[in-house]
Amino acid sequence: MAEFPAIDAFIVAVYAIAVFVIGFLASRHIKDTDDFFLAGRGLGFATIGFSLFASNISGTTLVGLSGQAYSAGISVANYEWMAGLLFLVMAFVTVPIFYRNRLSTIPEYFEKRYDGRVRRYISAMTIFLSIFVDTAGSIYAGALILQVFVPGLPFWPTCLGLALFAGLYTVAGGLRAVVYTDVIQAIVLLAGSTALTLIIFADNGWSWQAATGGLPEGHLSLIRPLEDEHLPWLGTLIGVPVLGFYYWSTNQYIVQRALAARSLDHARWGLTLAGLLKLTPLFVMVLPGAMAVAILPGIERPDEVFPTLVTELLPVGLRGLVLAALIAAIMSTIDSTLNAASTLVFFDFLSEERRENLGMKGALRLGRMLTLGFMAVAALWAPMIGNFPGIFAYLQEIFSYAVPPVVAIFVIGMVWRRVTADAALATLIFGHVLGLASLTAAQTGWLTLHFTITAGIATGLCALVCIVVSLALPGENARDPAGLMWHRGLVAPDRRHSVLADYRTQVIGVALLTLAIVIGFW
Repeated sequence: MAEFPAIDAFIVAVYAIAVFVIGFLASRHIKDTDDFFLAGRGLGFATIGFSLFASNISGTTLVGLSGQAYSAGISVANYEWMAGLLFLVMAFVTVPIFYRNRLSTIPEYFEKRYDGRVRRYISAMTIFLSIFVDTAGSIYAGALILQVFVPGLPFWPTCLGLALFAGLYTVAGGLRAVVYTDVIQAIVLLAGSTALTLIIFADNGWSWQAATGGLPEGHLSLIRPLEDEHLPWLGTLIGVPVLGFYYWSTNQYIVQRALAARSLDHARWGLTLAGLLKLTPLFVMVLPGAMAVAILPGIERPDEVFPTLVTELLPVGLRGLVLAALIAAIMSTIDSTLNAASTLVFFDFLSEERRENLGMKGALRLGRMLTLGFMAVAALWAPMIGNFPGIFAYLQEIFSYAVPPVVAIFVIGMVWRRVTADAALATLIFGHVLGLASLTAAQTGWLTLHFTITAGIATGLCALVCIVVSLALPGENARDPAGLMWHRGLVAPDRRHSVLADYRTQVIGVALLTLAIVIGFW
């Protein structure tokens, strides 16, 4: 594309101005740290659902899903429908525990269940992953997209500009600004992606056969053979749920939205709405990437597939709308991870006494300084991601080696009373030593297992270590887990509702729809 049309630039500029205005308007409602970090615990279900969807469907996801589908087929959508099911698990299992304990951060749960050492360990790990994986990955994807739309843009300054843009309105408005802009971003994102999908089908006479007839065998199958190098069925079965469970149940920037709900019912309705929305990426993000094999053969960097489809197929004006949607997705993840990382530092590494001594203005100033600091670190690291084979593989592989011990101690802690803090800490250390060794072995070619299978096996080994250490060293630091373990009573809604308004009915409906889609694309 030789130049960027004025009408496209105008659309993007209008969007950018709107986001800034919303962010600064939100800042006028901030009265205390609860407002800044948890939006005053007053979010409704629609805001929660769309915000959860928008924060996960980031620029990295848009670019990565389409790129992976282009090179390997639609099996990459397994991460998406599995996430929808895990939202439903959250509604039944984890969020009731979190919400009724009035938690501010997820590591806070680990202190109540285990001790402060475990809380700080997990908080530090979460901050690291948020900055170097989620935030940096989104900045990298955004810069890559802008380079496709506007050739000649310098990469590093573009990364800094994106980080600064997201950081400024997050600094101003906190989580309230994040979730309000997320709702707009989710709508724009779905509209733009849907338009691209419809145009591809229109160009093929609205014929499924014409649109997919030239694709490689197995390209449109969700469930792939065991020897598949991209996502074997065993990895989908034992590894993808592990990665998803961490991401959706212990990831601060995701769960933070549910913690900010005005009631447990609203949190659950928001989760079921998000689970429903997670079924859409297969149709409007993954399928266009898979079908691009026939439309745009020979693209060397799969991460460029989605922005190339947009520049090649969409008319002026609509192209600007989709670019705005891409920027929306990028901003959503950057603002969410920056706010979440600042929240973790404030609540997990500052004592209650120190937080009180800071006062409200001092606490808000610290939160904003942390946000800007994390923004700078992520922007500096983002260009390094270009050394990896693909953005989506970078995200999933790093998580697969880092999260198994966290998932193990979290699940065991919710269902078994006798697990101890020493066992949890030993499991975390063991799991991350194992993860580092596995990553090294994979990079040197010694370990050939797919990383999702490795994640499933590692989680099982970590669970075994946690149980064995708890039984062998039943120390005095085994805490009373009252209120911190799952039981059937947590399934009941807060209030009586009609059948359709009961979140359990909604969960069943979303689960059945997910099953139908998986069977249809088996």
